[in-house]
Formats: sequence, C-alpha cells, structure tokens
Amino acid sequence: MNQKDLKRYKKLLEDSKRALLMSAKKTLTEEATFDTDDLPDEIDLASSEYTQSMVFRLRDREKFLLKKIDEALARIEAKSFGVCENCEEEISAKRLDARPVTTMCIRCKEEQERQEKSYG
Repeated sequence: MNQKDLKRYKKLLEDSKRALLMSAKKTLTEEATFDTDDLPDEIDLASSEYTQSMVFRLRDREKFLLKKIDEALARIEAKSFGVCENCEEEISAKRLDARPVTTMCIRCKEEQERQEKSYG
C-alpha cells in the first residue's frame, strides 16, 4: 500500500476516533444525568432510565470500536495495515474504504462467518 493511501486511512481513522470521543464527552456532560424532579411520574422516570441505559449500551459499542481504531492506527505505524491477518494477502481498497478497522480480506472473513454459523 502506498504512502498516500496510508495517510488517507490514518486521517479517516483519526477523524472517526475524534468523533467518537466527542460523542462520549457529550454523553458524560449532557446525557448521563437527569433530574428526577423534572420527571412528574414513575412512567416518565422509567422511560428516562431506559433511554439512559440505551445510551450507555451504545457507548459500550463505541468503546469497542475505539479499541479497533487504535489497533488499526498501530498497524499503520507498523506497516502491516491492509494485510489480512489470516492469509497475509492484501485487503482490497473497497473493503478498507467500507471498514478501515478490518483485519481480514473478504474471502477470509466470509469463511470465518461460515464456520461460526456452522458451529451455531
């Protein structure tokens, strides 16, 4: 993979990371707290707690994605970005454009999913 492509993927990953971190910061400052005095009855309180729970679940998924982004950035620095961890072939640009945190080419990923499906 050439330097121009690596720089583009690095920027894409860093922008994604920055957006996720800003979103998490917003959650901590705005969405994570609610005033029970503003909620007139138990149904409103339950609804608000459910919404807050959903927000935190989304943030957990984002935390997992942040880890994948950091790993992809480390692969860029190690010059192993864009190489399938399974077959060691180059991952297609289309796949990397769609999912820059991927570690497998489409063929190996499909095979992995088939195996997972067969094991139930």
